[in-house]
Amino acid sequence: MKVNPYLNFDGNAEEAFNFYKSVFGGEFTALMKMSDAPDADKLPEEDKNRVMHISLPLSKDTTLMASDIVLCAGQTLKEGNNSYISIHPESKEEADRLFNGLSKEGDIEMPLEMQFWGDYYGSFTDKFGIHWMVNYSEQNV
Repeated sequence: MKVNPYLNFDGNAEEAFNFYKSVFGGEFTALMKMSDAPDADKLPEEDKNRVMHISLPLSKDTTLMASDIVLCAGQTLKEGNNSYISIHPESKEEADRLFNGLSKEGDIEMPLEMQFWGDYYGSFTDKFGIHWMVNYSEQNV
């Protein structure tokens, strides 16, 4: 299983990651904007250019990832929700086990289910206030 840091920004994720890229080197393996999502035409202009997902490999086993918050969804950035622990299990069954176990008595943000980008993904805050993402991708196995 891989574990990666996942950061949230308020509209400057791409700027931050260009800075990180200048320090760490390498190339982005993903850069998706909110405008790439289904029904993006319904988003306000101020949200369309925000980053839905960006990733920068730091080593063979670690990737720094991030998103911008989405204002029209009522998201706000505050200390404590600007970072997640993103885990990448090796099977869908392991994803279910980890999601169900870690989210017990916590708050589910996104249920664990197949997403439009092709991964089995969900997010939650555990009962201790730690933010988690579980992302299983058959492509990464």
